[in-house]
Amino acid sequence: MCYLKKPTINGARLQRKIEELGQFGKNEKGGLDRTTFTSAELAAREWLQTQCVSLGLDVKCDPAANIWAFRNGRQPLPAISFGSHMDTVPNGGMYDGALGVLIALEVMERLNEERIETRHPFALVSFTAEEPNPFGLSTFGSRAVAGKLTKQDLEGVTDDNELLLTEALRQAGGDPDRFEDTHALAPSLSAYLEVHIEQGKRLVTSSIPVGIVSGITGIYRERVTVTGDANHAGTTVMVERKDALAAAAEVVVAVEQAAAEMQAEEVVATVGTLDVRPNAANIIPGQVEMVVEIRGKTSAEIDAVRHALNSQIAERARRRGVSIKQETFLSQRPVPMDKLLIDTLAEQADSLGYKTLTLGSMAGHDAAHLAAVTRSGMLFVPSIGGKSHCPEEASALCDIEAAANVLFHALLKLDQNLDQKGTDTR
Repeated sequence: MCYLKKPTINGARLQRKIEELGQFGKNEKGGLDRTTFTSAELAAREWLQTQCVSLGLDVKCDPAANIWAFRNGRQPLPAISFGSHMDTVPNGGMYDGALGVLIALEVMERLNEERIETRHPFALVSFTAEEPNPFGLSTFGSRAVAGKLTKQDLEGVTDDNELLLTEALRQAGGDPDRFEDTHALAPSLSAYLEVHIEQGKRLVTSSIPVGIVSGITGIYRERVTVTGDANHAGTTVMVERKDALAAAAEVVVAVEQAAAEMQAEEVVATVGTLDVRPNAANIIPGQVEMVVEIRGKTSAEIDAVRHALNSQIAERARRRGVSIKQETFLSQRPVPMDKLLIDTLAEQADSLGYKTLTLGSMAGHDAAHLAAVTRSGMLFVPSIGGKSHCPEEASALCDIEAAANVLFHALLKLDQNLDQKGTDTR
């Protein structure tokens, strides 16, 4: 559904840039293979930097290979930053991450065209390796800025072709020897704003063009190992079996039930991987390893699902005579977005006549890590059909324009209201 409102952003130009960037890494299936540090991703980096230089921006690459493009302000204040990421999942779409970077580029161009001078420096940023990648380090660039990654975390890390992460980083313009200097950028930021596709159906189902993100989901992951007794599938009678896969199947259902019984829209749980051993047709499975993931907008919701699941797992282990081991390997707390940024985005959307929906993000984003070091906020653009991480990923241009216009005016309002320390001066 399209909405005709006060024009600010040049939508036609923005659409052309979306299509132009969408050629980098395009495969025969129509999707994008622009994984971090591939030739396609490196070419996209070069393209972006050329675009930024053409606008007169001061382009820098930090030690984590994040691309920063600065537009000067009148005063020596911390920069107001905005952007996202350009890397994709395998066979991904043109909008995830890239849209936020391209909207940031369009904002810079419109500021130039309108000859708008700002108090704060404005900074476009494209973060390195937001998506899962062959090096096993997602949200890489934003975690580096937040001080959550160290030089030691890079040592010895390789991809499937034995390429060292440190070498790939150098090829992209980073500097692993000075990696921890990336965190030194944090005090120079007064705020970070990110426009992103929703990757779900809530906005498009509600026919609302702009989503204002209240917070970013917490993510809990544990490795569950079910150990039974591998034995001959033909000669072991049913009452004597300790089938690890049958027990694991019950755990999978228990995961689904534990989340569903919460009856909360923003609580989900998933088993996305199963490793069955010995994985032979004529052998009763002796061991199964799976990964359980729970997401929720509050820690209490995640803990409630975990508690219910733990009880179910213990009961199934006793009944089936198997052992079940649980090992936590990720516990990322929910991250609220900054109230001033939420309010500013809502006010500007209202002034432009756009309906908004305040909602939590059920996916992780760079903004979650930036929230540890500066004010952080997000806008969502409706995803057609709720599709993402696939070639069919798309958003309507009118909805893209709506979010871009809100961002543009919110940035100018924040430029007026934030002081030297990023404090609201209203």
